[in-house]
Amino acid sequence: MTETVIFDPLVPWVVLAVLAGVAVLVVGLALWRGLGGWWLRGLAALALLAALSGPSLQSEDRAPLSDIVIAVVDESASQRLSDRPDQSAAALARLESEISALGNTELRVVRLGDGQGDGGTELMTALSQALAEEPQARIAGAVLISDGRLHDIENAPDLPAPLHLLMTGQPEDWDRRLEITTAPAFAILGEEVALRLRIDNQGAVPAAEGQTVSLEIAIDGGEARSFDVPVGEELELPVVLPHAGINVIQFNVPVAEGELTDRNNAAVVRINGVRDRLRVLLVSGEPHAGERTWRNLLKSDASLDLVHFTILRPPEKQDGVPVNELSLIAFPTRELFLEKIDEFDLIIFDKYQRRGILPALYLDNVRQYVENGGAVLVAAGPDFASAASLYRSPLGEILPAAPTSRVLEEAYLPRLTDMGRRHPVTRGLGGGGEEPDWGRWLRQIELEPLGGQVVMTGIDDSPLLVLDRVGEGRVALLGSDHAWLWSRGYEGGGPQLDLLRRLAHWSMKEPELEEEALSAVADGQRMVVTRRTLDETTGPLTITGPDGETVELEMEEVAPGQFQAEFTGPEIGLYRLAQGDEEAVVALGPQSPREFEQTVASGETLEPLIDGSRGGIRGISDGLPDVRQVRAGRQAAGRGWIGITPRDAYLTADITAVPLLPAWLWLILAAGLATGAWLREGRR
Repeated sequence: MTETVIFDPLVPWVVLAVLAGVAVLVVGLALWRGLGGWWLRGLAALALLAALSGPSLQSEDRAPLSDIVIAVVDESASQRLSDRPDQSAAALARLESEISALGNTELRVVRLGDGQGDGGTELMTALSQALAEEPQARIAGAVLISDGRLHDIENAPDLPAPLHLLMTGQPEDWDRRLEITTAPAFAILGEEVALRLRIDNQGAVPAAEGQTVSLEIAIDGGEARSFDVPVGEELELPVVLPHAGINVIQFNVPVAEGELTDRNNAAVVRINGVRDRLRVLLVSGEPHAGERTWRNLLKSDASLDLVHFTILRPPEKQDGVPVNELSLIAFPTRELFLEKIDEFDLIIFDKYQRRGILPALYLDNVRQYVENGGAVLVAAGPDFASAASLYRSPLGEILPAAPTSRVLEEAYLPRLTDMGRRHPVTRGLGGGGEEPDWGRWLRQIELEPLGGQVVMTGIDDSPLLVLDRVGEGRVALLGSDHAWLWSRGYEGGGPQLDLLRRLAHWSMKEPELEEEALSAVADGQRMVVTRRTLDETTGPLTITGPDGETVELEMEEVAPGQFQAEFTGPEIGLYRLAQGDEEAVVALGPQSPREFEQTVASGETLEPLIDGSRGGIRGISDGLPDVRQVRAGRQAAGRGWIGITPRDAYLTADITAVPLLPAWLWLILAAGLATGAWLREGRR
């Protein structure tokens, strides 16, 4: 029970102040005039003022409330290193024991994991949220059990009580870190791109550790190459990407004896390889309606350099015009087909036939060019079925189909085969369902397939488009010169530009048009794995994590020839994917996780905040401290102990208020004192 005097004035306090001032003047005047009852007049005025102020005796029935101590236990990735989990558990157990021994004190435990994405250790955010859930008047202190490495110090709350850090880790801890400082997102194939990296040692580095380390570099999970590099210096590393698309480059430093973790000894960079300019040689055997279509397609692609030759005056054309009077440009056959053929990514023969312009030696050079990794696309017209057909040249050795010498002149609807619905060149081609809604073509060269994949058929299901791989290169054979009808809108037209563009880019080995491919797209810790294949079924996907653990997943067919699986990696790092003969690598998480940027325990970041609250930083390795109660404003940490501030908070259960005196009694008292003063002065 607590009793206090409260006031409930009958008039505003300003009025009371004025009346008090008047009373003081009256009493002072009486004293100045030497009146004997001046002190009785003062008491009478005081009684009147007291009556007007309404004094009451308030009694409160209070229930004391316990003090609250908040303990934030850091369980982020860096806290799982070495013996830190055991240190944290021991510190928390000691804190619970000490707090329970104090009496009238409660401990609130908050456990903190890794931040969202790559947020790191959000220690202050967790503390702020815990404080917001408790009455500030009951907070007696806060204790952080952590290595002191946090990434949100700017979110530190205003602390009403001491803050302490029980720091995990050992004095002899040290670690080595590999950091990628600069890495481009894109790079041009065949050109050097500069990456910048550095290797740093942190903590109590042993004297035996030298000033150089071995750096291993591997691309797409391939064989690693090793280099000796200095420690503590930024290095510039030139890299040439081996292929188009995403290139995963992994850097690794061998683990040294005694270092805290190897999780920051490796870094992964993803660089998208793009071609600078694709060079295409288009050779048209004669002017025709479809020639403009090819030219428009290739010229519309800003990434293509096109060299186009049309044979306007074949050798058999004898019109009597002297050669020195012709304005035609000489066809530089030797330069193109012998000296500079390897500079082209694709050679297109459009209705070309043997007329002696390209000798057999040149065409044999084209064959070798394909076998060594080049690409040829043949758009065949009636010339392909003649005696002067390209098939009857050295180039015929690599063509995937042979002409039967029949030219079919009738309307027909091009259709996709089962293989065509799975092949990336024709899969999903607009309008190409079971009953295509595109227009018909009017001519087809009858072909007899010799190999490769027939992806489109024409009259009586005879091959129309055949694709094949030869050696390191690729060959495509289109058995019609009427694809241009689609671009002219004949009978509704069709996806002619899309088809020809896919053919050209497949021939030039663009990654998104590979028939057999395994790829993955990462989003944080989640990946979506896509398997493209010409087979109707596919086996399980094997995923090998950074720790060597393997997981097998069944892949689901989401489109003809395309299977997918989703996987969430339990930890960040490089994952190896394997399905059949296809392999790929994908990096989950950030290139350099914030949790492993600084792994050696330190209270440097928290020190200003803790000092401002009069708390302390104590290393768990030095022994677990006692917990004491200290008065507010006093130092709350000392050798072997940390302190909390009792708040003496309470809950008011009941309040009663009783006037000190009834109003009539105040009036009688004032009147009596005034009368006494009058009588005393009258006798004098």
